Amino acid sequence: MGHLSKRIREIAKKYDKTKVYNMRDAIAILKSCPTVKFDQSVEVSLKMGVDPRKSDQAIRATVSLPNGTGKQVRILVFAKGEKVQEALAAGANYAGNEDLLEKVGGGWTDFDAVIATPEMMREVGKLGKILGPRGLMPTPKAGTVTTDISKAIQELQGGKIEFRLDKHGLINSAVGKLSFDDEKIEQNIRAFLIAVQKAKPPTARGQYIKSLALSSTMGPGIKLDQRDLEGGSA
Repeated sequence: MGHLSKRIREIAKKYDKTKVYNMRDAIAILKSCPTVKFDQSVEVSLKMGVDPRKSDQAIRATVSLPNGTGKQVRILVFAKGEKVQEALAAGANYAGNEDLLEKVGGGWTDFDAVIATPEMMREVGKLGKILGPRGLMPTPKAGTVTTDISKAIQELQGGKIEFRLDKHGLINSAVGKLSFDDEKIEQNIRAFLIAVQKAKPPTARGQYIKSLALSSTMGPGIKLDQRDLEGGSA
C-alpha cells in the first residue's frame, strides 16, 4: 500500500467507512475535512436498481435546484438569424451556426450546456459522438431544443440541471457548492432526489435506489441513510 498524504489521513479520521449517516451529519463531515484552494462541488451518487442495458429502463430528466448550482454555466446556443442575438442578449457565452458546428466538430468543448433551435438539430445531431458522451446533446425533454432561447438560458443559469443513468447503473450529479449553508445544500439534495424518484421508469421493479452517497470534489464518499431522505426511499 502506498504512502497516504497527510490530508488523506486527516480525512480518514473524520468518518467511519462502514457506517451510514444522516444528511446533516454527512454535510458536516464534508465541511470539516481539510480545505483546498477552491470552492468544492457537493456531489450525489446513486446506485440504481434498474438495468441500464434496457431502453425502457433509461433514466433521464431535469430538476431546478432551489438554491442553484453555485457554478457559472457556460452556455453554447446553436441558432440562426435573430435567435443568435437573442441568445447573446439573454446571457449565452457562444451563439451561432456553421462556425460553431465546425469548431465543436473539431473537438472543442469549452462549455457546460448546449441549447439548439429545432431547425438546427439536423446538423447538431451530427455532433453526437462529441456531445453525447459528455451529456451535452440538447433534447426536447430537457428543454434544450426550443424556440424560446431566453427561457432556456434563464433556467440553466438559475440552477436547472439534467441527470441521467450511465452504463454502470449510476446517477452522479453536482448539487451545489461546499460553501453553501447546510440548509441550502440539504434543500438541493432533497429536490434532486425527489426528481429522481419522479423519473422512475414504469418498468422498474424491486428496489429503485439501492444506495446513495454524498461527497465533495476532493472529499470522501459518505454513505447516506435512505430512511432520512424524503423522496429518496426505494
